[in-house]
Amino acid sequence: METDALTGHKIKKVGIDDYLLPEGSTQDFDLTYQSFGLPLGKAPIVLINHPLTGNSEVIGENGWWNAMVGNHKSIDLKKYSILAFNTPGNGFGQSDIPDCRRLTTKIVADLYWKALDELGIATLFAVVGGSLGGSIAWEMAFLRPQAIAHLIPIACCLQSSDWLIGNVLVQEQILENSSRPIEDARRHAMLLYRTPDSLRAKFSRKTIAENYAVESWLNYHGNLLKDRFRLMAYKNMNHLLKTVGTAIDEQKIKEFAIGSSCHIHCIAIDRDYLFTQNEQYQTYRKIKRYHSKIDYCEIRSIHGHDAFLIEFEQLHNILTPIFL
Repeated sequence: METDALTGHKIKKVGIDDYLLPEGSTQDFDLTYQSFGLPLGKAPIVLINHPLTGNSEVIGENGWWNAMVGNHKSIDLKKYSILAFNTPGNGFGQSDIPDCRRLTTKIVADLYWKALDELGIATLFAVVGGSLGGSIAWEMAFLRPQAIAHLIPIACCLQSSDWLIGNVLVQEQILENSSRPIEDARRHAMLLYRTPDSLRAKFSRKTIAENYAVESWLNYHGNLLKDRFRLMAYKNMNHLLKTVGTAIDEQKIKEFAIGSSCHIHCIAIDRDYLFTQNEQYQTYRKIKRYHSKIDYCEIRSIHGHDAFLIEFEQLHNILTPIFL
């Protein structure tokens, strides 16, 4: 058992041996995770699935959701037990997966459930996820439609769109062919995570040392990710984006909606360039035909996809009633 020096929270491990992959081969997985808040078994359990460049460090010195999770915050550590897994192949205690094409978001969701089974956890008060983590949350709900009380997918999709798959291809080509793959892939991705208006408001064509400020900003984010992200981990997470919902069709959506007991809270971002607002609203409409316990709301922001990591006041107002 390791301890993350930055958070002080132990990084724990659950082994899943001889996991059967779709093509018939088996593979061993070590699922690593961190827990926060009240001890397991002493409070309702909230699973938080991290986004593409995140990890299980939900809170702490580098916690990616410090603004939302903590004592007396939207998800209160004094009321809930928080779990966060590292996606296989990425994050703390994870080894590279040489052939990441064998993985899908459905497999990741199934591995999470198997790890929860090993921990003696049969039901969850909530599964929350932003971006890729929200899509994995959808997959978890489809696998066990009676096991989650509140499903909270934020800025994500139920099924990968053609637009998303196309951008995954561009990212793959950068990661395979660039001499600086992580930096260049991150520069491209940041333009999908934000909007033209967001960059205009932030930079207004300002220059720094004869370079445009937006160029310095993109270079900064590229270098920052290079220093904390492995190339194979990035390839793995990028690949997962195009696998979202590959096993889901209209009939499965209907069956899930009829058979699910969870209250679904769809949270879209009105100017999201990665997982568009319209596709998320259409998912809500499809499920609403057969399932009354579903809500839809939007974060309004010029910042686009990254708004779930920026517009904390709006997100707080949406989440707080769920976690009262």
